[in-house]
Amino acid sequence: MRILGLDEAGRGCVLGPLLVGAFCFEGEDQSPLRAAGAADSKAISAHKREVALARLQTLGQVRTLRIEPPEIDEGNLNELELRCFVDHALHFRPDRVYLDAPVHPRGIPKVRARLIRETGILDWIIEPKADATYPVVGAASIGAKVERDAAIAALGAVGSGYPSDPVTRDLLAKMLASGEPLPAWVRSRWGTIDALRQQNLFG
Repeated sequence: MRILGLDEAGRGCVLGPLLVGAFCFEGEDQSPLRAAGAADSKAISAHKREVALARLQTLGQVRTLRIEPPEIDEGNLNELELRCFVDHALHFRPDRVYLDAPVHPRGIPKVRARLIRETGILDWIIEPKADATYPVVGAASIGAKVERDAAIAALGAVGSGYPSDPVTRDLLAKMLASGEPLPAWVRSRWGTIDALRQQNLFG
């Protein structure tokens, strides 16, 4: 049996791309992936992610798709993400897909129905925290996170790119105060940007 895990990295960030990762594996027993280090990428260090990814690439195929900030600003993030899930599924044509739920549990049946309709693949296991439950999803999570980390590192001293990061917030505040257009790697429609603009106007 060919199985596919899907997960993303960077959904809640204000800087840089969203990475949608896939990991394709031949077999139903996912224990070799767990032994190689497959896990929720947020729960392990950057070094452990890189070590695990190198091991996982000997066991299956890693594939990532990038959604850049201008595309996120102009579109609907949920829709963009679903298109990537479909793209991965059509690329690998697995027998079963494991997906970290991109929506509230109430919305899972609707998402599953759409994915079945658009891919022709009938077996979709969609659950919250699937990256921690199913090693094949953890592997996809690690692939996406490693590439996401590299994309953020390439931007320089910008922090993690998440709105809660003081380094990121300070950088954005300085950019907005300068009056210059925001770089293309900033998600300019994010609520964080609006909040910082208000601070600059009334702070």
